[in-house]
Amino acid sequence: MSTDDMHHADNHDHGSVRSYTTGFILSVILTAIPFILVMAGGFSSRMLTVMVVLGMAVIQIVVHMIYFLHMNSKSEKGWTLISLVFTIVVLFIMLSGSVWVMYHMNTNMMPMPQGMTGQ
Repeated sequence: MSTDDMHHADNHDHGSVRSYTTGFILSVILTAIPFILVMAGGFSSRMLTVMVVLGMAVIQIVVHMIYFLHMNSKSEKGWTLISLVFTIVVLFIMLSGSVWVMYHMNTNMMPMPQGMTGQ
């Protein structure tokens, strides 16, 4: 048995050029939409803008898990399901923590005295 046969003996889907291209295009689109949205000033509601950007981040993580990490319900005897649950928990902690920190940094910043604005 050659090393190439041993490498592919696990019968896992290692992806194809088409799946990697699809994942790459989706990743670029899911990065460009929030970037353009924020650079254009966002929606009139700041909360809607934040929700759209966070939604795109969640969708992009799912795209990466499917197209680049090859996670599905059939492989690894359920370990990918455990990995998915762990990813969702970490994602929730990371996104909610980031929004919480940014909100509190914004509301707790000390105002600059009138003479120290740099003008």
